[in-house]
Amino acid sequence: MRENEIAGYYFKNAKLLKTALTHTSYSNENHSESNQRLEFLGDSVIGLIIGEYIFEKYPSMPEGELSKIRAGIVCENGLARCADKINLGKMLLLGKGEEMSGGRSRHSNLEDAFEAVIGAVFLDSDFNTAKEFALNIMHDIIKETVAHDGIVDYKTAFQELVQKKGRYEIEYQLLSEKGPDHAKTYTMQAAVNGEVMGTGTGHSKKDAEQNAAKEAINKIKNETY
Repeated sequence: MRENEIAGYYFKNAKLLKTALTHTSYSNENHSESNQRLEFLGDSVIGLIIGEYIFEKYPSMPEGELSKIRAGIVCENGLARCADKINLGKMLLLGKGEEMSGGRSRHSNLEDAFEAVIGAVFLDSDFNTAKEFALNIMHDIIKETVAHDGIVDYKTAFQELVQKKGRYEIEYQLLSEKGPDHAKTYTMQAAVNGEVMGTGTGHSKKDAEQNAAKEAINKIKNETY
């Protein structure tokens, strides 16, 4: 990546991009500006982009469903996945402690940085350019969220689906744990009454369980169980 480029967008003001990638831990250690103000702006810009997009894309969808879909897209997990898509974690400027504690894969850091980048693109260009940039990255998460009726918490949704099917106990089991302490990858499986329904990986056990539940939901909906 060039110092003024990210995901195909070239900044006229490279300082905006550097600021968007600057975590508070780094700014505190180096007496520089953090990405918090850009994050604030980006949060609003993303909300408008997604709100406008799904309003136009799904003209028959009622207000309640639109709100649920938008919430599912712009949640921490959704935006962290968008950040992962453009390898944002590798670009972050982190303080020493945050670096050592796994800050590059922490969802809250990735979410904040993604919002800050969108805010930076908006300031560096205009709304339509920021919209095109964001939607290009967020296309998959939008499509997936709509397909799953705005599900944010896959574990809760899986529990509800299992109850509807008349089944009983859900159990999550750790299958593997790989990598150094600051960047571990976990693999979990979700089972119902001992029958494995899905597996998933993540940088925390919680994320891995969510992904296992997501796969289980797809299995049930596709009636392959």
